Amino acid sequence: MLTWVNETYKTPREAPLFRIQLVGLEKSPDSKGGLFALAPEVLLSDIERTDLIVLPAIHSEFQQSLEDNRELNPWLVKHYKQGAEIVSLCISSFFLASTGLLDGKPCSTHWASANVFRELFPKVDLVDEKIVTEYDGIYTSGGAYAFTNLIIYIIEKYAGREAAILAAKTFMIDIDRSSQSPFMVFAGQRSHNDKKVLKAQDYLERHYHEKISVNDLSEMVSLGRRTFERRFKKATMNSVLEYHQRVRVEAAKRQLEGGRKTVNEVMYEVGYNDAKAFRDVFKKYTDMTPVEYSSKYTSRIFS
Repeated sequence: MLTWVNETYKTPREAPLFRIQLVGLEKSPDSKGGLFALAPEVLLSDIERTDLIVLPAIHSEFQQSLEDNRELNPWLVKHYKQGAEIVSLCISSFFLASTGLLDGKPCSTHWASANVFRELFPKVDLVDEKIVTEYDGIYTSGGAYAFTNLIIYIIEKYAGREAAILAAKTFMIDIDRSSQSPFMVFAGQRSHNDKKVLKAQDYLERHYHEKISVNDLSEMVSLGRRTFERRFKKATMNSVLEYHQRVRVEAAKRQLEGGRKTVNEVMYEVGYNDAKAFRDVFKKYTDMTPVEYSSKYTSRIFS
C-alpha cells in the first residue's frame, strides 16, 4: 500500500514519499515452517536513523518470539527516543509492550488476545475495541486485517486525505471503520485458578437467560458479596454484571446469525423484556444494534 502511494504520486523531480526497507536481525532468518522465505535488505545495525518503524504481526508463540528477537527491544527504544514513530500491527503489540514504550499509553491488539495482554502488561491502557490507536508517535491496530485501516491512517498522515481516500477505494477498505467490537467473540476469561469464580462463571453461562443477582452468586460460592465481586473482577476482567451481559449478548449474536428468529424472539430468549435495554446493552458490546447485526451476519444464500 505504501509502494502504491509512491507509484501513484511519483513526480520526475521529487523522490518517492516512502523509502521502504525490510530490516532484520540477520540476512537469512529461519521462517520456521512459513509458506515463503523473507530476505531482509539490511540489518538493524545498518540503520542509523529512521522516521517510521512498522512491526508486523507475530504468528509464533509470543514468549519464544520475544526470546528469538530480544535484540530488537533496545533498538526500538533507541530509535523512538531519536524521534522515530512506531507502528504495531495486530499482536506485535505484545512485542512493543515488552519494551515499556506502551506503559501509560492507549493500545489495541487482537480482541482474542486482550485478556492475556492485560495480564502481562497491566501498565498499558488496552482499548481492545478500537481498530486504531495513536498516542505520542506510537500507532497500534486491532486484529488481523485491521492493519489495513492503520496503514490508511498512516497514508493520510504522511500523504494527505486525498491520497488516503484514493488508497481506501483502490484497496476496497472501509475508511470509516473504527471499532472491532462487531467481530469480537466473548468466550469468558478462564485462564485463572479461582475455583469459586469458575463455579460462578459456569452458572452464569448455563443460566444466562435467568435473572441472577450478585447476592445469589456470592451465597452459592460461599463468599461475602464484596469479596466475591473483587475476586470475580480480578479473575475475569469484568464485573459480575458485565459478565452476565456479555454472555447474554453472545448468545443473542449466535441466535441472530442463525436467521430463524426475530430480534424480539431472541431478546426474550436471552432474558430481556425491555427492547430499549436489550438494544442498549447489545450495542454497548458490539457497536451495532441487534437489527444491524442481524442484517449483517444472518445466514443467507448468494445467487
